[in-house]
Amino acid sequence: MAKKTLFSFELEPGMIIAEDVYRANGTILFPKHTMLNELMISKLPTYNIMELPIEDGPIEKPELDLDKLIELARKDMEAKQAVKANMEDSYVQKLKAGAEYKNFCEKYDTAVSNINELISSFIKNGDELNTDALVSSALGLMDGSTIHIFDMLHNMPVHDDSIYEHSLNVALISATIGKWLKLPEADINGLLLAGLLHDLGKTEIPAELLNKRGRLTDEEFAIIKSHPKKGYELIRNIPLDVKIKEACLLHHERCDGSGYPFGVSGNKISLYAKILAIADVYDAMTSPRSYRQALCPFKAIEIFEQDGFYKYDLKSLMTFLENIGFSYLNNSVLLSDGRKGEIVILNKLYLSKPMVKCGEEFVDLSKFPDLTIETII
Repeated sequence: MAKKTLFSFELEPGMIIAEDVYRANGTILFPKHTMLNELMISKLPTYNIMELPIEDGPIEKPELDLDKLIELARKDMEAKQAVKANMEDSYVQKLKAGAEYKNFCEKYDTAVSNINELISSFIKNGDELNTDALVSSALGLMDGSTIHIFDMLHNMPVHDDSIYEHSLNVALISATIGKWLKLPEADINGLLLAGLLHDLGKTEIPAELLNKRGRLTDEEFAIIKSHPKKGYELIRNIPLDVKIKEACLLHHERCDGSGYPFGVSGNKISLYAKILAIADVYDAMTSPRSYRQALCPFKAIEIFEQDGFYKYDLKSLMTFLENIGFSYLNNSVLLSDGRKGEIVILNKLYLSKPMVKCGEEFVDLSKFPDLTIETII
């Protein structure tokens, strides 16, 4: 394989390192054949690295004959069947069988019902918006550790798309990010309320458009993109903290200016809005729907790693992704090649690609671009 040496400012995500790269103390930083991502490139100055050897062309893979392909497919199927047969003993199954999970689901359904009633009476009947009751509904689900919330949310039963369920999830995730960032309690409650109200404008969008499963036309997407402004208009004259109003208006803005409805960037976006943006996208990816399965949290992390370091607040995003990754340390997973393993070491420079122990073998996923975590089991 031919190689070329590039300066750090010439590097792009997806490039493959041609040789082992070492720290100044002689320990390895990036092994040969590692695929670069945005975070890894941004960290190079920290290690005083100006140049990297990069493979000049696609990764060479050995050709497989048909018989070998058939044998690999058979082993893959057997591995997946074996994992399925053992699912009754998995962490997920034990979680769902426990009283704590059932109690959370009951409290969650009650909270969604309360939020629906409070917001509907505000929008339809013109009643005063009881923000204290809204926050109280969500706070009741935040007992215990922050990881507990993600364990529960990732394993909730499949629901139809609901503005109120999604808003509750975003509120819980946003408040959790706030806790991980060590924000004051007032901001934690502010993020809860902002999350609960952030999609109010969708109540003004026709349901058939919100629930359309096919590709949206440009005209339809323009209507969908109007919901932050519509939501802001609903709460504009309510005596709320301006940070909450800004978050509802700007939660679809992105740090690189690629968001909507205004296309603002960087410091023009408030911290609440930046946190809500991460929570909103993460929940959309990892929540099950009646028409599709939820994405594995590590797949969501991978998507954030691909372009998230430009689009989202870096400190908030890295704090979030690292905590999510660490929450699954020592958990059993199913890999995309059918093997079952256990996450044993996280790679802070490539959080979607941890070290997984499969039997007696330790598999460094960062060395295998096409090998991913399929699901948590």
